[in-house]
Amino acid sequence: MVQDEKITAAQAAYGADSIKILRGLDAVRKRPGMYIGDTDDGTGLHHMVYEVLDNAIDESLAGYCDRVTVTLHADGSASVRDNGRGIPTDIHPEEGVSAAEVIMTKLHAGGKFDQNSYKVSGGLHGVGVSVVNALSSLLVLNIWRGGKAYTMQFSDGEPKFPLKEVGETAERGTEVRFYPSPQTFTQTIFSYDTLLNRLRELAFLNSGVHITLKDERELDDAGKAREQVLFYEGGVKAFVKHLDRNRTPVMSQTVFFSGAKDNISVEVSLQWNDSYTENVYPFTNNIPQRDGGTHIMGFRAALTRIINNYAGESGLLKKGKVEGLTGDDAREGLTCVLSVKVPDPKFSSQTKDKLVSSEVRAVVESIVFEKLGAFFEENPSDAKAIVQKVIESAAARDAARKARELARRKSPLDIASLPGKLADCSEKDPSKCELFIVEGDSAGGSAKQGRDRKIQAILPLKGKILNVERVRFDRMLASQEVGTLIKALGTGIGRDDFNLEKLRYHKIVLMTDADVDGSHIRTLLLTFFYRNMPELIAAGHLYIAQPPLYRVAKGKSEVYLKDDAALEDYLSRSALDGATVSLPSGEKRIGADAAATFKLGGKAKHLVEQLGKQLYLPEFLAWTLVSIGAGVDALDSDANAEALKDQLITTLNKSLPEGSTAWTVDLVAGLEGNPRLVLQRKLAGIPERRTLDKAMLHATPYRQLLSLRDDLMPLLQGGMYQAREGKDEGKWSTPAAFVDAVLGEGRRGLSIQRYKGLGEMNAEQLWDTTLNADNRVLLQVNVHDAIVADGIFTTLMGDVVEPRKDFIVTNALTVQNLDV
Repeated sequence: MVQDEKITAAQAAYGADSIKILRGLDAVRKRPGMYIGDTDDGTGLHHMVYEVLDNAIDESLAGYCDRVTVTLHADGSASVRDNGRGIPTDIHPEEGVSAAEVIMTKLHAGGKFDQNSYKVSGGLHGVGVSVVNALSSLLVLNIWRGGKAYTMQFSDGEPKFPLKEVGETAERGTEVRFYPSPQTFTQTIFSYDTLLNRLRELAFLNSGVHITLKDERELDDAGKAREQVLFYEGGVKAFVKHLDRNRTPVMSQTVFFSGAKDNISVEVSLQWNDSYTENVYPFTNNIPQRDGGTHIMGFRAALTRIINNYAGESGLLKKGKVEGLTGDDAREGLTCVLSVKVPDPKFSSQTKDKLVSSEVRAVVESIVFEKLGAFFEENPSDAKAIVQKVIESAAARDAARKARELARRKSPLDIASLPGKLADCSEKDPSKCELFIVEGDSAGGSAKQGRDRKIQAILPLKGKILNVERVRFDRMLASQEVGTLIKALGTGIGRDDFNLEKLRYHKIVLMTDADVDGSHIRTLLLTFFYRNMPELIAAGHLYIAQPPLYRVAKGKSEVYLKDDAALEDYLSRSALDGATVSLPSGEKRIGADAAATFKLGGKAKHLVEQLGKQLYLPEFLAWTLVSIGAGVDALDSDANAEALKDQLITTLNKSLPEGSTAWTVDLVAGLEGNPRLVLQRKLAGIPERRTLDKAMLHATPYRQLLSLRDDLMPLLQGGMYQAREGKDEGKWSTPAAFVDAVLGEGRRGLSIQRYKGLGEMNAEQLWDTTLNADNRVLLQVNVHDAIVADGIFTTLMGDVVEPRKDFIVTNALTVQNLDV
């Protein structure tokens, strides 16, 4: 725990006079993207949490905080609480209001400009928490400091009342709870996984801090909020091991070293593995730099010098018969975390994606050269294995260069002249051009006929391209399909040859079938682009087509529907138009009420199907349990189980189908001593046996069903469905039967075609649904978190089988669309 004596001593130096003002929030509201990033795609929304979080981590860097809790509340707000010193509450000498109000409402105000308050800080610009305040419809600030508790609220950045004391306390720290403004953000729903990944980074980088993430929006089977505590004692070394957990290292140990010079401290951990990709993650004062900066430049320079020196002195370079080793060769298969702590860092913008402090390069280069050089000298076997891998990389690079040169000599003409492959467009302006990469010649033929020849080009690929995650660069270039794709794009490939400005089409659209093979081909293409042309993805040029799954026709009219949900919505609207839903109570529902009833029944049916798939709970038993109101604790004790047993015997035997014997229910001991019920009968002479245990009643789908019970009760008692006047009425006994009756009526008179492949569509249909910009739906491919993306590609596309097996086992029951 952090020592109280230490905090008490520091509080004298961290007061209202420590808050320096550089000075308005209107600019933030007018141009929020300048301060927190994109307000449409979710990055800016999560950056709001990071800005508040930075302040808490700064307290830990200064040595005054060891616990931080981030909570996602059920009302849509988020809060960050720490056990640091608490924001100063005394009156600011220049502003005449509390220092807390100054920090929250003045754009350039904070303790980060005064190095006596914070020696090292991530929240340098002093705009973070005030920007969060400006872009929140409501912000609640709670402070525990000096034995007293304080609170203050803000609305759109303006104080609702001054800071006020609300009592005495033994606690200390700060809590900021904010509600993102819907006027600023297109969507205001926080992603648990996105925040978890960032918090995990911080926990690795700050090994002495316990960071907790809570999600009160989602309760577990015991009714508790989802929660994860992140605490890692290994620091950046443990971080590298975590990143490389699904790869095979080529060395016996993970390298770690640290050093300090000119008040700049450096921590580095690195490890080479048998992959062909470079993964170097730089941080400055715990803030990740997606675009690198001077610390990366220093690291790369030192690494290349060390590798070349050792390769030359050891004679390995001469034996390898390569001309020389480049920085790219040295970093192939390298995973590295580089963390620097800088008292006054300079970034290119408030989003801190690039470090521009020139003095950092020399310090990093010096420390890395010295420490890594010492590691090579002290560990010759590891050094030899590393350099041997680098030499192999250089040999592959040289082979790839020769392959490219040979390809240039063989193909001096533009690829448009190649027969049977690319059907190019006539437009020469790349910003207006689109390239559709399609699966196979059949789809390619329809696409070529249906396209807009002026701006749309079609490239059919034969079969499946290489999984580039598992092959070296030279082998990849030897693939005919990959070579054709590279030539069609026009950018070249590889660090030396790739040039985004030469891209011939500014929309690259992956258009594959909606089946297993189509999904696999799309995944292989995504792997190719992510590993070899990440700049193309970052520039927003890569898209995935969303061709319709269904064609619904009635007479001469037809409509295309994207997926199962769209089909169900279409059928229900058609069936409920003019329909009447009659309940046993005499109530009749029509119009919007009937639609709401169907939606409720559909949700309940889905939950029951989940219980059947995950826990093998039969449908009839699920509806029975909900109808009698069996609680989640109904099998927590023998007494409760006896009561449930009696209820089931009575309910199930009320109406038995012809040929069925009466149900018997026995109470037996289950796993860990928990009671369970065994239900048995004979139907048409065939024995039927069902088991009901505690896990089924504690499952989340069953809890959700119980929460709908009051609304579901009228449906659970059965009813009548009449499509329209003059039509026969149909009886139903459960919500699922009601849903099936409505969908069955909706299908009447319709011709429904499910497309398994694009080749099943003719040219006109393909144009109407997938190629025509007025009708089509395209998904843009983005990478918001490089570490997460790298982990997913490595797990699912890499050589190591065990992590992929674990992923499949873990997620098997949550699959929504399984096509086998």
